[in-house]
Amino acid sequence: MASPTPFDSLTDYFALPRVEALALSPDGQTAVLTVAVLKKDGTGYERALWAVPADGSGTPRRLTRSAKGEAGAAFTANGDILFVSARPDAEGDADDESGQLWLLPAAGGEARAVTRLAGGVDGIAATAAGSARLVLAASLLPSSETIEADAALRAKRKEKKVSAILHDTYPVRYWDHDLGPAQPHLFALDIDGLADSIAAVVVEESMDAAASADAATDDAAPAADPNPYPATLPRPRDLTPKPGRSLDHAEAALTPDGSVLIVSLERREQRGGRRVLVSIDTATGARTDLFDEVDVDFEMPAVSHDGTRIAYLRTVKSTPSGPTDYEVWVAGIDGAAPRRIAAEWDRWASSLAFDSDDESLIATADDDGRGPVFRLPLGSGHEGSAAPVQLTRDDFTYTHVAVDRSGGGVVALRSSWVVPPHPVRIDRDGAVTPLATPAPAPTAPGTITEVETKAEDGARVRGWLLLPEGASADAPAPLLLWIHGGPLNSWNAWSWRWAPLLAVARGYAVLLPDPALSTGYGLEFIARGWNSWGAKPYTDLLAITDAVEARDDIDESRTAAMGGSFGGYMANWVAGHTDRFRAIVTHASLWALDQFAGTTDSSEYWQRIFTPEAMLEHSPHRFVADIRTPLLVVHGDKDYRVPLGEGLRLWSELAEHHADAEGRMPHRFLYFPDENHWVLKPQHAVVWYETVFAFLAEHVRGEEPSRPELLG
Repeated sequence: MASPTPFDSLTDYFALPRVEALALSPDGQTAVLTVAVLKKDGTGYERALWAVPADGSGTPRRLTRSAKGEAGAAFTANGDILFVSARPDAEGDADDESGQLWLLPAAGGEARAVTRLAGGVDGIAATAAGSARLVLAASLLPSSETIEADAALRAKRKEKKVSAILHDTYPVRYWDHDLGPAQPHLFALDIDGLADSIAAVVVEESMDAAASADAATDDAAPAADPNPYPATLPRPRDLTPKPGRSLDHAEAALTPDGSVLIVSLERREQRGGRRVLVSIDTATGARTDLFDEVDVDFEMPAVSHDGTRIAYLRTVKSTPSGPTDYEVWVAGIDGAAPRRIAAEWDRWASSLAFDSDDESLIATADDDGRGPVFRLPLGSGHEGSAAPVQLTRDDFTYTHVAVDRSGGGVVALRSSWVVPPHPVRIDRDGAVTPLATPAPAPTAPGTITEVETKAEDGARVRGWLLLPEGASADAPAPLLLWIHGGPLNSWNAWSWRWAPLLAVARGYAVLLPDPALSTGYGLEFIARGWNSWGAKPYTDLLAITDAVEARDDIDESRTAAMGGSFGGYMANWVAGHTDRFRAIVTHASLWALDQFAGTTDSSEYWQRIFTPEAMLEHSPHRFVADIRTPLLVVHGDKDYRVPLGEGLRLWSELAEHHADAEGRMPHRFLYFPDENHWVLKPQHAVVWYETVFAFLAEHVRGEEPSRPELLG
């Protein structure tokens, strides 16, 4: 009998600690991990920072502890740790719950607040490797000229309980949140000006008293701001006044001396925009456009360790005729002598950083169902560059890559479908050493194996197959086909939300295929499904399902399909085109492509990559009358990428075509009023899995219908 694992119990699974991010100290000796643990009441996660040696020795050491938690860790040049937290500030307002920037000194002592902005800090945009300057992201209301004016206006809105937002550009929301009324800015901050003395406090109190006295004795004098920014804190300098929505998704990198900020921001174009690369002088705010081309995006900037060069992605916008490549380019820090490198590398970089010697780039990319680390040599002049070198060759995907300048190696997080994210060190020869972690990998049930087949056009289609323990010819396992979202994506890394091991622990085999449109197989493989989502992506899925069902340890008579987002779209398409599955789960799914394209949070993109004819031809809603399989429809009201209207229309049309005289259907609709695209609250995720597994048990295993207790 199999030994129990945390995946046997939803309670145990959601209580597993999670490593979410990694930062590396300037000397390369310490990695700081952001670790999330379940709250005692099971309704959320608390985050704390932990330090682990970066050489594989030692044990984890907890650095922070607060009820509000900490995240977004980064290091200053001298080794102090920066993070964002809503923890109480002893010198601030007691009822202020905005997240602020905090500093934990490398020399020891308690963390202290570095900012006191009324709207809080959105995140750390960039730090300088050789100076005390950093750039943070924070938002101001559109009419606010100063941070004091912003504080006063926010207080007035709060007092009057006004939540209305006036827009003058598109879009108005993103994924799971409304845009505005505040606009993101980038602020330079010099933390060597951080005063922490009794004298500084006395100065601030004296300034407040003088301002109050002036206001009381001189009616003709302009009114002093009753709440000036604290003199004990370094004052943020706005580098991006009047930004509009250009910095909603800004990516930034600082030169080592902190003097120049390289930013990828958006230049608006009607409903959309193009990403451009600009340089900002952090002392004066002077801005210089480096790269800006119509119908081209410039993204993911990185600055060399010597401060003389930049690396970035250049991508021509895709059209219905086909996808375009992610091109890796390098140039001088002023944009001079731009040139493409690794032109023959048929992969899409998901991160870029300069190697320790600045002679190569360290990149990550999806590749054949994994996410390896690559070294991209730069070469020189117009001679081009040498071929990319793949550093890691295991079955893992790597993220949060940080280059160790002192030792020349790399520290990163890695994960697979059977091992959650954990920190590792990668030597220059590719050798990987796991680091200590406060979240050790749980025992995984069953086994994982790679499967593949030939599609009808001869293309290789591959995926991962997870098998429960005991699956054999004598006891074949029921099969769940899981279809990934994206669709420009790959089943190659751990997901806490879509966790196939939970199904494996309940006796199911889970197939995780990468059909046409998946990344990591080259541009041609993506192009096979471009502008035709219901064609080769669908036939690829059926082909690899056929191959897996031919195994003697799989019960082909008991199969189901599941998918979310694009996977939900494909689940709907599958439902209207075959009755081979006993049940289908469709989560956050596209139903009517023409309707979706106008109501999603980024309509311009979807209408740009489809022809109107293809959008109609490949819309699942046209085949509702052909559905013969029970569907579990799942949608959250706060899903702005695939708006709730998709789920509502699907449910309405299922009832129109398939309800009996009394309105009953074999289908079900699980609705979350306060969840988004992913269903993130742990208590709701538990209900999600309970509902899904009950639905599958009824239709795949023939068990009696059941209803999760908390659904009433």
